[in-house]
Amino acid sequence: MEPVVLGGKLVSGLIGPLVRKLFVQDGPGAGLVDRPVRLSALVSFRGEKRTLGEKEVHRLAERIVTQAVESPGEPPFPADEQTAVADALARRLLALGDLEMDDVQAVRLGSAELARLLPRHAPPPDGLSADAHAFLDSATEWACLHILEFFTRRSAFVARTLVEQSRAQAELIAKVDELIARTPRPDARDAAFERRYLPYLADRHDHITIYGIDLRDSPDRWPLEVAYLSLEATTEDERPSGLEPHGHPLVAPGRLPAEEALSAGSRVLLRGDAGSGKTTLVQWLAVTAARDAGRIPYVLPLRTLIRTGPLPAPDGFLAAVGCPLTPPQGWAERVLAAGRGLILVDGLDEIPAADRHRTRDWLRSLLAAYPGNAVLLTSRPTAVRPDWLADEGFRELTLAPMRRAEVATFVRRWHEAARAPEYEQPLLDSLRIKRDLARLATNPLMCGLICALHRERRGYLPTGRKELYDAALTMLLARRDRERGMGAELGEEAQLELLQRLAYALVLSGRTEMDLDTAEGIVERCLPTIASVSGDATTVLRALLLRSGLLRQPAEGVVHFVHRTFQDYLGARYAVEEGHLDVLVSRADDTQWEDVIRMAVAHARPRERASVLRQLLARDTPRLTLLALACLEHATALDPGVRAEVEERASALIPPRTTEDAKNLAEAGPLVLELLPGPEDLTDEEAHGVTVTASLLGEEEPEGALAVLRRFRDHPDLDVRRQLVGTWSRFDAGVYAAEVLDHLDRTDLILTCESAEQRAAVARMRPWQRLHFRGEHLIEDIIATVPDPEAVRALTLSANPHPVDLGALTRFRSLRALSVFGCPEAHGVARLAELPLAQFDCAGITDPSGLRALRSLTRLAVSQPLPGTDLRLTLPVDAPLRFLHLGERSLDNTGLRGLEHWTELRTLSLGLLTTELTADDWSRVAELPGLVRLHLEWSPRWSLHLVPELPGIRSLRVSSAFGAEGLSVLASRLPGLRSVSVVALPGDPLFHVEPLFPHAEVTLEQR
Repeated sequence: MEPVVLGGKLVSGLIGPLVRKLFVQDGPGAGLVDRPVRLSALVSFRGEKRTLGEKEVHRLAERIVTQAVESPGEPPFPADEQTAVADALARRLLALGDLEMDDVQAVRLGSAELARLLPRHAPPPDGLSADAHAFLDSATEWACLHILEFFTRRSAFVARTLVEQSRAQAELIAKVDELIARTPRPDARDAAFERRYLPYLADRHDHITIYGIDLRDSPDRWPLEVAYLSLEATTEDERPSGLEPHGHPLVAPGRLPAEEALSAGSRVLLRGDAGSGKTTLVQWLAVTAARDAGRIPYVLPLRTLIRTGPLPAPDGFLAAVGCPLTPPQGWAERVLAAGRGLILVDGLDEIPAADRHRTRDWLRSLLAAYPGNAVLLTSRPTAVRPDWLADEGFRELTLAPMRRAEVATFVRRWHEAARAPEYEQPLLDSLRIKRDLARLATNPLMCGLICALHRERRGYLPTGRKELYDAALTMLLARRDRERGMGAELGEEAQLELLQRLAYALVLSGRTEMDLDTAEGIVERCLPTIASVSGDATTVLRALLLRSGLLRQPAEGVVHFVHRTFQDYLGARYAVEEGHLDVLVSRADDTQWEDVIRMAVAHARPRERASVLRQLLARDTPRLTLLALACLEHATALDPGVRAEVEERASALIPPRTTEDAKNLAEAGPLVLELLPGPEDLTDEEAHGVTVTASLLGEEEPEGALAVLRRFRDHPDLDVRRQLVGTWSRFDAGVYAAEVLDHLDRTDLILTCESAEQRAAVARMRPWQRLHFRGEHLIEDIIATVPDPEAVRALTLSANPHPVDLGALTRFRSLRALSVFGCPEAHGVARLAELPLAQFDCAGITDPSGLRALRSLTRLAVSQPLPGTDLRLTLPVDAPLRFLHLGERSLDNTGLRGLEHWTELRTLSLGLLTTELTADDWSRVAELPGLVRLHLEWSPRWSLHLVPELPGIRSLRVSSAFGAEGLSVLASRLPGLRSVSVVALPGDPLFHVEPLFPHAEVTLEQR
């Protein structure tokens, strides 16, 4: 190693403080003395007051060596010699105590001579390399330099005789340090350049550009850091190539974040359709690498490299892409030789086929010369055959279409970057409700176009989606390549003519894929009619696959459209041109043809549109009537009479006015979601009907249904709010909770939680006062679900087979009502006495005897056998009960014995009894002085003739199953009735009840 470089690793700031620890510090009040001091008295590892031992000296030597090795630049000697060098240096430092000289003699001797003297008093090192010997000698000399400098600074040093020499030593040290600072090493020049290059690269690529968007108010680029969306890459087959020169582990088939594509292997060929985000991923990898300063990124767009002539060697990388910075001589080679490079080669499909083979040869040479670097190459799927670079150890991945969550993230970030938050939510709703629009938004390019069009039109998509598809087709087929500086091989009109014939063939066959041979045959028959196209069918079809962005080859010998909506749009366009509208209408009963018919209406002339809509109405079915209504969106010019007829017929269906109407409307399918209105101008009944319809479609089309339901989250009607709460299980628990449930007015609502996902969502929401946990939940999970237990006022546990310690619920300090149904392992009722419970309902708990402890109850409902022969043996005798329900089997042992004890009882409810009430039982009812309400659910055990006259009863609630005869008996026994409610159960015969109760207000309820 060069002496200057070696010196840089042993500068004064590094070695000085460590060497000073070897010597005894001056005592307080010391001054000049008459004679010099011997070295053995100065070192701290000799004498009577040692502060260092031999172990400590060895540690100091190790620190000197370690800090020198870890300093920037080339290592001074092989890493496996570090311990031996440190030991040898320690032995030389320890030899200071054996020298027969004083400090004055040492200073006069000089640092170089002192350094040559020390090895004579220390055992020589064995087996060190030449580099290690050179470093050891240099380190010894530098240590001696600081030893002498230390002597000259001591207060006990003979200053008068040595002051000039000490000054000279200090000047020497300063000059050497200055010389080192002024003589930069090659690696220092590289580091200085990288400190300029990496920020420049990060700034240059820290934006996303959407080519083909020229709308007036829409930005064509925005910050990458704000708008970047993590996409996923997939692999279907991870076959070993037979050549694994780098030993990269293979990853199991599946999905992984695209930005981690290089984490499992250093060479990746990434395929992706037009607009799928390949170039954006390259930019993201470059920016993150530049900011992390781990690898040195080189962004190499092939379309730029090819234009500049021969593909560049490493020293020409920056110049080839127009970087204005000039690196040090040989910098790129040193980076790649050290394996620090990240080579990002973008756009293999964007160069001519002949140049792709030249590119592969260039890559092979580059990788052979510099094997340790990470390399990413991007391409459209059909540009090169599979395993094109397998022999070079490249792993192939494919960018996956965006999922709905990723689309939503993209839309949010786009609007944040464009500073247009007011347009974000309406667009998200449209993407959820309008299925063909959602199918179009599967990659960043199309999502960007949709966002731009939506903002351009101030929050509304085009009146007819034809404008959207036209803009997308123009961008994909021609303008995008032109704006990227690439010539178009096929004109836009020629591509459209070919693509629409392929699309129509697929539409007629009811398929989304066709054989490559079939596609070539269609193209071949079309070529004679297109004058501007040259080449045979195979060449033209390959050009469509490569450049159109609409057609792709998912597997060998198969082609299909990247989006089904483009197939439907282009197929409908051709059907209209060829006059095949009757063919489309004849397939209207098939839901697969809905979008084709709607697009055909968009392409058709006004007279043709009217004909199609009349034929749909003539079928007189709800679904086709609604299909005709959906077509109006695309019918800019239409006979006003036809439009009015469609709207009138559809108005009978939308909005639904009853629950039954809502269920019938839902049978028309997801098409309905696009047509359902918001809450504005709807009655409460209509609003409820809309939410019922959307709820029923939630499992089939959850995104669209959610978009409808979220519009009603601020609706005040209780039935609407109950519908919104009750349909939670049809949707993703977290999303529905965040977008609907957490916005509801919670008054009189009970939230039911049935799964772990729903529990997690409850924990993230604002507190709910009323909660119902249905199904298998551990009691500790229930408690953990509620971050604020003080907020809970009512709690229900049902259908839970796990052991449930009700005593654990004492954490709900404000609990006023508790219901436990179908929990056979529930126990610990008595501990609930610690809570301010006013209401307790139970059915099927382990031991109801603990009910006696619940002295604060005013309402109690029991539907299970009670032990003992008297109600007072189980029910809380001290509780001021005002409502009591006794249900199935509860009176098997006790009858109504002891009921008269609860004199404050105002309401008695008797359910499906399994034992017959006796005259004695009814006499106890008659003894209740404050009883004014009686609820009776029909049971075959009833003997109504035993009911005594109860003049105090003012309100009666019964089921219609009692029949006219039973109700007549009750009317005679309850002369003081003022209100009667008759509940009609499904299948119960309905009859006129009013004549039986001439002095009471009678209402009929349908359950």
